[in-house]
Amino acid sequence: MIPVGIEAMNVFGGTAYLDVMELAQYRQLDTTRFNNLLMKEKAVALPYEDPVTYGVNAAKSLVDSLSGKEKDRIEMLITCTESGIDFGKSLSTYIHHYLGLNRNCRLFELKNACYSGTAGFQMAVNFILSQTSPGAKALVIGTDISRFMVTEGGDALTEDWSYAEPSSGAGAVAMLISERPYVFQVDVGANGYYGYEVMDTCRPVPDSDAGDADLSLLSYLDCCENAFLEYKKRVSGINYQDTFQYLVFHTPFGGMVKGAHRTMMRKMTQANPAQIEEDFNERVMPGIIYCQRVGNIMGGTVFLNLASTIDQGQYDSPKRIGCFSYGSGCCSEFYSGVVTSHGQERQQRFQIERELGERYKLSMDEYHSLLLGSSAVKFGTRNVRLDLDLIPGALKSCRGKERLLLEEIREFHREYRWGV
Repeated sequence: MIPVGIEAMNVFGGTAYLDVMELAQYRQLDTTRFNNLLMKEKAVALPYEDPVTYGVNAAKSLVDSLSGKEKDRIEMLITCTESGIDFGKSLSTYIHHYLGLNRNCRLFELKNACYSGTAGFQMAVNFILSQTSPGAKALVIGTDISRFMVTEGGDALTEDWSYAEPSSGAGAVAMLISERPYVFQVDVGANGYYGYEVMDTCRPVPDSDAGDADLSLLSYLDCCENAFLEYKKRVSGINYQDTFQYLVFHTPFGGMVKGAHRTMMRKMTQANPAQIEEDFNERVMPGIIYCQRVGNIMGGTVFLNLASTIDQGQYDSPKRIGCFSYGSGCCSEFYSGVVTSHGQERQQRFQIERELGERYKLSMDEYHSLLLGSSAVKFGTRNVRLDLDLIPGALKSCRGKERLLLEEIREFHREYRWGV
């Protein structure tokens, strides 16, 4: 069987961010409770940033690193998002255009809550494994802009969504999937799936989320356990503590992952609290570092965690990584792959941590002004011209960088421009 997995991956965490402790204090939240979120910063989408610009800005460096011949072998482009901009037209068409990809390419979009990125990833893996087009590559992009405003009405919607605001991020992760899995080689056939109907969180209208936070946590924990147990049934000799040198989780916020890992360690290994804390810091925390700085980006979040794990981990020898993906509604999967020091070296050339550090820090006044104007590009906007100077400091921070920006929507058609 041919090797398959991630040839290269990159993250775009936006142009601007907000210090979430400042947000918590501004909202007069209980900071003791807030500390349990394990959040530091959240990416905030500017009016001229949308799922297309995020996706292109994540993928461009990957595409630019290829030769013309290699670029033309990208024969599938899958966008994975909850933030689609049209009920029919796929945002992959815009991304395909602005990346200048070969027209002999499948273009489509997947929606499956936060599981969508894994759905696209596994579809791309199986396309490569099928060998229907030997040597082909697939580009998978998880791109999302979070919405934390709850839809009114209904007794089930009891969550205090002020605590969801600090963890709601915006961003994209782009992955090139091929027969050259330099960065992450998939353990082919090592998958455990688990899913069922549950009304934990949803997006009943395009610009608003709704949900039951307690039910969502219970569903996440249930899926984490049962997806892993299904993986264990399919792969012999598996041990939760010893098989995987690192563990990657879908990360709505770090505190939720810490709770899930604690539950798994208790059930699977009977570890005591001190052992669980040590194990969390060693095997799980490396993946949370980037998530703490971007927030929840839905289908891309598990791969944001993977990118962080690859960049921040120690790979003196090949390490196996176990990955848990969850999407509300629900569907989940546990799968795995191997990372080497060579893979880490190739991955670190994209300097994700440096790029996150160069974003513009929003003041609370600037953030508040963005919230007031957030309806300017709501779903279904027919005509609008974006004010690129709304936050002058943010625009200045990306000067000299080749970034795609949304300039105008004209008769529903989105028009973009490069740079400033």
